[in-house]
Amino acid sequence: MAKYIAQIIVLGAQVVGRAFARALKQEIAASQEAAKRAGGGPEGTRRAAANASTGLTIEEAMQILNIDKLDPEKIKNNYEHLFAANDKSKGGSFYLQSKIVRAKERIDVEFKQDKNPTQDAPGRPKDTS
Repeated sequence: MAKYIAQIIVLGAQVVGRAFARALKQEIAASQEAAKRAGGGPEGTRRAAANASTGLTIEEAMQILNIDKLDPEKIKNNYEHLFAANDKSKGGSFYLQSKIVRAKERIDVEFKQDKNPTQDAPGRPKDTS
């Protein structure tokens, strides 16, 4: 009887160990993919700061506004349409409307930083005057 209980315990430990190892591998792969997408270095730091300040990644913002690439005209049209469609007076959702505004803000931050890439360039002293 004790032999069977020991076998069950060993078998259970093996199953749990394999599942843990598989989950760990998936987490490491996901972490590496996220780091690769962020760009690393100063670019990654800039993106992480923008993500933290707006609460959205650029990919999430693009999904919310239903765009595939950063085209200012399409962004403006989709923003205006979605904002008007979710107007509370028309039976829309204030929550969705605020998500649309936050998505537009996140994309605007990306455009602003693309126009001023030397703003916080490393090795260049910041203007404190």
